[in-house]
Amino acid sequence: MATDVALDTEALDRLVDLIRVGGTDLAEATLIIPTEHFTSPERLTREIALLRSRPLVVGHLSDVPEPSSFFTRTVLGIPLLVVRQKDGSVAAFRNMCRHRGGRVEQAESGRKGLFMCQYHGWSYAAEGGALKAVPYEETAGGIDRGCNGLIRFPCAVRHGLVFVTLTEDAPIDLPGFIGAGIDTQIAPWNLDSATVLMEHWIPLEVNWKLVMDGSIDSLHAQFLHPKPGGVGSRTVNHSAVFREFGAHGKMFMARAKLKRMLDAGEEIDATSRYVGTVMSLYPNNVLVEAPDHIELWSVWPDIADPGRCTVRIRFMVRPEIMSPEMAERITKSWDILRQAGMEEDFPMEAWIQENAAAWPGGTFRYGSNEKSAQHLHRQLHRDIDGGIVGEGTISFVAQDLHQSIKQA
Repeated sequence: MATDVALDTEALDRLVDLIRVGGTDLAEATLIIPTEHFTSPERLTREIALLRSRPLVVGHLSDVPEPSSFFTRTVLGIPLLVVRQKDGSVAAFRNMCRHRGGRVEQAESGRKGLFMCQYHGWSYAAEGGALKAVPYEETAGGIDRGCNGLIRFPCAVRHGLVFVTLTEDAPIDLPGFIGAGIDTQIAPWNLDSATVLMEHWIPLEVNWKLVMDGSIDSLHAQFLHPKPGGVGSRTVNHSAVFREFGAHGKMFMARAKLKRMLDAGEEIDATSRYVGTVMSLYPNNVLVEAPDHIELWSVWPDIADPGRCTVRIRFMVRPEIMSPEMAERITKSWDILRQAGMEEDFPMEAWIQENAAAWPGGTFRYGSNEKSAQHLHRQLHRDIDGGIVGEGTISFVAQDLHQSIKQA
């Protein structure tokens, strides 16, 4: 059985053209970003407010496989209780008793039909979050149960990913948010029924955007990951296609095998075997597409410290190709990623964070040939700054004319 996934043939054709001329997709301008965007508590506050207003990936259907199964998680400072409903949908509630604010569930996951606050015993149904029991209700002064159920957040599921918007009254238009373009890019991976093979949580003393930058950067692999058999030896540097899908995007990079086949004049199929892709799912997720599995990265800012974040990485594989041999291959992928991330990427990002803090008023430069890394910052600029260039915001430097030949 084939384990690779078919990809966009137009993107492959474009990538092949770029490899042949030694070029890469270019942005229309170089991007200049103030160092304060990585260190400012005020900027962080605006980013957190933005993230709370957007659909965020908080889990996968496999976390809540049957009715009344649940998981709890604190997301951007808000304790959540996420529960599978009888009709197969997923509901997200504030994990907070309406009496005096205690948590109604302390376990990380499980299955139960009723959630009880251990402070005073108020109890809530897993189905819909209704208030079901109030001890000593007859002397409590009158309680309207219909108005005191668990507070519900907008929640929806697409491609097996559980999205929650952390604004109670905001409608969640998931099809509109994801968009047809990126939806089509996710679909071939069959994430609805994917097996989550492994999961890792990694706390870092790094601004969340620096981690996002590193995950979708097309220029650094050969320099930061030069070890034989490592990431740098497996990809072609400075030859990437980047496609924008509204707020989201996708980078296509050639695996080293593709370059060897091109040099040998061999035929090439548009599959994940020859092309590595990284999909950015705005605002804080990336899907790293390996030949036979997905790495889902969710990068969570610390709500109080702009110099901290937590990275959650899940390795997901289609059930029809799962086997002991596949598990072994994916474990090897994790070993490669762990070595590159822990020993190279994350230390570099920590140094960048240190220098940003030590250089108030400074700026960092994202070149025209770093189109994929620019994308998140441009979108945040539109959403937070209204796209207006001014003091404290990003600025642009026009592309050098001689670079245009690299657009091929």
